[in-house]
This record gives sequence, C-alpha cells and structure tokens, in this order.
Amino acid sequence: MTDESPEEFLARAGIREVPPPPNAKKLNGGADDAAERWHGNGSGSAKHESAPSTSSVSFVSALGTPFPGGEWREPKPLSDGLSPVPAFEPDYLPAAIRPWAADIAERMQCPLDFVGTPAIVSLGAAVGRRICVRPQRETDWTEAPNLWGIIVGRPGAMKSPAMTEALRPLNRIEAQARESGQEAARKFEAAKELHHLKLADAREKARKQLKDGSEAPTVGIDAAPTPPARRRLIVNDTSYEALGEILAENPNGVLAVRDELVSLLRSLDREEFAAARGFFLSAWNGTSGYTFDRVIRGVTHIDAACVSMIGTTQPGRMADYIRRASKENDDGMIQRFGVLSWPDASPDWKNVDRWPDSNARERAWATFERLTSLDPDSVDAQSDKFDALRFLRLDPTAQAAFDEWRGNLEKSVRTGDLGPALESHLSKYRKLVPSLALINHLADDGVGPIREASLLRALAAAEYFEAHARRAYGAALNAEAPAAKAILARIRKGELRDGFNAREIYRAAWSGLSDRETVLGALEMLEDAGWLAARIEKTPGRDRVSYLINPWAIR
Repeated sequence: MTDESPEEFLARAGIREVPPPPNAKKLNGGADDAAERWHGNGSGSAKHESAPSTSSVSFVSALGTPFPGGEWREPKPLSDGLSPVPAFEPDYLPAAIRPWAADIAERMQCPLDFVGTPAIVSLGAAVGRRICVRPQRETDWTEAPNLWGIIVGRPGAMKSPAMTEALRPLNRIEAQARESGQEAARKFEAAKELHHLKLADAREKARKQLKDGSEAPTVGIDAAPTPPARRRLIVNDTSYEALGEILAENPNGVLAVRDELVSLLRSLDREEFAAARGFFLSAWNGTSGYTFDRVIRGVTHIDAACVSMIGTTQPGRMADYIRRASKENDDGMIQRFGVLSWPDASPDWKNVDRWPDSNARERAWATFERLTSLDPDSVDAQSDKFDALRFLRLDPTAQAAFDEWRGNLEKSVRTGDLGPALESHLSKYRKLVPSLALINHLADDGVGPIREASLLRALAAAEYFEAHARRAYGAALNAEAPAAKAILARIRKGELRDGFNAREIYRAAWSGLSDRETVLGALEMLEDAGWLAARIEKTPGRDRVSYLINPWAIR
C-alpha cells in the first residue's frame, strides 16, 4: 500500500463521495459508513487494510451519478487469457545440435524455446527438397521438410538475438558461398568478354565470306557462357518475383527470415498483394512448381517453390492477427506456422559470462554444413520414375507409431469439437510430424528408413507445438484480456478519468489499444467483471456511452 489517502486515491481518478440523491435507497449504511470503514473510527488515518475484501462501496462518480446497479462491489479478477504451456525440452532437438542450442540459451539467459524453434526450422531449410519423406508404406504422398515457424515473446525477451544465434550456421555457409561466388562471377565476366570478341571476329569473317559470294558463311562460334548460379540459403526483404528468381537458381529452397513476421503477413493480406500471398501459400508445400509470366521479365519457371520461414512477433500482435485472419482470410496462411512457440517468461536470471562451448558449436555447425550439401545416395534415399524427388520412408516400428498417431489426429480434426482455425492448424501436422522425423533422422547421421527414435522425438515436439498453438488461438479468442489490463493501467496512472469514453482510448493510440474493436471488447470485459459501469446518455443521434470507474480499480 502507498501513503496516499483515500481522498487522494479517488481524486486522482475523478471519483468523489457524494450524498445519495433524494429518495434514494440507502446502500450498506450509506457514504458515511463507507468512509468510516476506509478511515477507521473517524481518526483521519488511512487504514486501507481494515476494509473488508468483499464489501460493497457506495461511491459515485465525479459526474454525480450513482452506480446504476446501486452499489460498487469488488470486481472479478481478470485472467491473462493464456492457457498453460510446457517448456521446450532439449530432447525435442536432434542430438547433434542439442548441446549447442542449450549452450546458447544458458549464455543468453533466454528460454530454450527461442533457440530450439529457429534451429529446427533452419535444419529443415538446410535439407530443403534434397531429400523428402513419404509417410506411408506404398503411396506417393511426399512431404518436403521446409517448415514455417514463429516465436512469440514480449519486447526485450531476447527472442530476436536468440533467433540470430540459431541462424548463424546457415548465414556462415551463405557467406562462404558468396565469397566463392564472387570468384565465379569474375571468371564469368572474363569468359563473357572473350565470347564478345570471338563473336565480333566471327561476324567480320562472315561479312568477308558474303562479299566473296558465299551464300552460307561457315564461321562457327561457341555458345555464350552461362552466368553462375548464386547460391542462396537465406532471404530477408524481397519481392515475391525476386524470390521466384532466387528459387529458380536454388531449387532446394531458401529460408525467409523476418524479425517482425506479423508485419509481412499483414502486408500479404492486402488486396494488391493477393498474387504474392498465393505464391507463399504454394511455397509452403515445397513440392509444387510455379511459373511467372511477365511482359518485361519474360517467363521464369521454378521446378518447385520451396520456402521455409521463421520470424518473431509480440503477444498482442499475434493474438490480434489470428483473430482478424480467422474472420477475413480463411485460407490457412497463419495455420501453416506449425513450429509455433509462445513460452512463459522466466523470472530467474543469472549473469553468465563465459566462452561458448566450442565442441558443441563445431559439431552443430558441421551438421548444418553436411545437410546443405547432402548426397541422397549417401543416405540410401529412394526414387521412382514418376517423381524426381528423392525420399525416405519410415521403418516398420516407426510406421506403426506414425499410423497410430495419425489415426488419433484424423479423429480429432473431424469431431467438430475444435474451432475452425485450430482445426485447420492441427490438420497441417500431417506435414509437420513426418518432416520433423526426417530432420531428426538426417541430422543424427541416419541412413535408410527413418527410425522409431526419430519419429518419437518428432511426436514429442509436436505435442509441445500443439500446446503452444492452443495458447495462441485461445489468446485470439480472448484478445481483449491484455487490452482490458492495459486500460486499467491507464486508469491507475490517471490518464483516464471518470466519465471517459472509448474514443479517448483508441485515438490516444496507446500500445495495444489503437484498434477500435479491441478497445470496445476490452471495455465490455471490464464492465462484465465489474471494474467499470457504462453510462448511456440518450441523444437525438447515437446514444453517448461513457464509463464510470469502480473505486476498487484504483485501490
């Protein structure tokens, strides 16, 4: 408790004690009795702790209007709207990178979730379309291990630095490729210049033959040199047409990295970016071809658009986007982010100042290096004459475990018990689980059919991701809870006074309170819980709604 008196408490929010209006029913002994309970024996000393926690209070607003319900009661507490989630376990990761990821998390004092999530996605991007998985014994159902992931955390939670560390192996490989590519580019420029000289010489010889009466000059010349393909593993900010050209040169796919991922998704929601949105939806599959037909650029064909994606966002932005997407863009874009992590913030912290574990780092980085240049023959990958993609299947014990899991999944998404958005999200685990199993198998030097241990690790990780997905979709349904708490905070700071209206809030554009619908929903939640009371004033036009503040809100 502060040393502030009850009068100062109430004045700060524009609330005062007034006598009840004439002929009004006395409430719990009236205002005098309420003041007696606050001050205690009329001594003038503030004894807040003596106020019963379940009492009713007869305070009325600064407008002189009593609470419409007759008395202010202690309001109900607001939940944070988040369901409980498990922490990320090291065993969800392949053994080859497990110590490295744990070392990063310990040194940065951040949740392992912030390292493990992008590490899994980047492993899948390293494999790309080089090797795929066929989750059934005999069908040609094929999944590429490119995955989409998103990390949700508050500003300053270390999610972006942790993601950067997890992506360093791929960035290093691309930097090395860029250096070797510069040498290849220099050789190409020299070869192109030589070709131009030969072409000029051949044209001169052809002219002389034509002057001499030859109808068919016999001068020949080699074909023009082909520019070297630029090896790319990561893209950050690019148009989808430029991304298509990058994929044409890198058929195994690339990893798209965005620090604030929801900003990209919101831009793709706009009507003028409908074509880009369609491209990204196709690129999630990793196995479908795509052709760009442009008047200026001509035709660009991609054998298979394969894009992995990883990024970060904040809790409020995530919940708000899911809520909007469920109403406006029901095409499964957000549901494709199967590798979704929204961990709890840990109150524990210690200063860790030591060198990285060099052995763990070398082993992990060597794993990424090996996967980016993996020869399908070295792992006994299969092929068939109807598909150019090489693939692995599950061994018998892994197949039995997968079939049992899938049977349960198919039942759960067909019962109608889940909300449509969550149902769509979980249905995409048909790709997630076999992809995780393939990543585990290849990262830990697996050869031949995928073993049961790799699949069981994938199933454990999928259970973790499902819990975090349920938190995200649940927060979207209860998106007003954080906004309601933010409004209470503004009231306690004195920035909202008794008799305020909704427009004052969303026009102030405070963090998390700039959206009109969110603000209205939050005010309704506060009213239902008893923190506020709506005061409706009849006018010739629309009714004017203002809000009275329960004195308990500033206690």
